[in-house]
Amino acid sequence: MDARFNLFDNEIALKFAKRFANAALIIQQSPLPHSLQELVSLRASQINGCGHCVDMHVKEAAAAGESAVRLHLVATWRESTVFTEAERAALALTEEGTRLADAHEGVSDATWARAREHFDDDRIGALVCLIAMINAANRLAVITHQKGGAYQAGQFAAALD
Repeated sequence: MDARFNLFDNEIALKFAKRFANAALIIQQSPLPHSLQELVSLRASQINGCGHCVDMHVKEAAAAGESAVRLHLVATWRESTVFTEAERAALALTEEGTRLADAHEGVSDATWARAREHFDDDRIGALVCLIAMINAANRLAVITHQKGGAYQAGQFAAALD
């Protein structure tokens, strides 16, 4: 199936995409480790069924040195031994923050407390914003049927230049 709509061919959507990308730069430049940013983005994209974003974040993470084993195990991180406690806390927050409608309380107090054990104010702020941003990006791509497979590592950064 072809993409339904090219966000970069529409004036309004393009203006939004540029501002969205600039907001993403704030998170990318934050003290939240880049490898964790990619793992969080990958997990939310898997949950949301966004092939375009899964493709992007797997390739960006691999280009940044993330191991194939860890990338393959993100979907089953609870049943894996390759993630740190901080990464596990971030992935739990990502899942609950992505699946808000699945629980009456949204993000549980226990999950929030575990994340706060590992992340200071700047890092938790970046993490919360990242979870919101990747969920928005997933929705843009899924609604317009953007497909995975063609993304090249570095393509997003090059588009911002």
